[in-house]
Amino acid sequence: MVQFALADPEKLLYHNEPIWRNGAMVGHTTSGMYGHAVGAPLGLGYVENPDGIADRDFVTSGEYEVEVGCERVPATVSLTPLYDPRSERIRA
Repeated sequence: MVQFALADPEKLLYHNEPIWRNGAMVGHTTSGMYGHAVGAPLGLGYVENPDGIADRDFVTSGEYEVEVGCERVPATVSLTPLYDPRSERIRA
């Protein structure tokens, strides 16, 4: 399971949108929302490696798009939280 931030702030994710990596469909989103703290639409989804395990190298080495309304939107993938990854805000 990975996180995605879309490059287009006008698109919204809900669930079950196809995830594309390097032009091949590798999964789907399970949920989505607008991340006001990061200023981008965010989603969670599962990524599969058809040739084996979807490890950190596989996930972070690809170019991603998420299909929203039959349009592929460039996306950034992250294995750590996109907002406050070190929990500094809550510890302040």
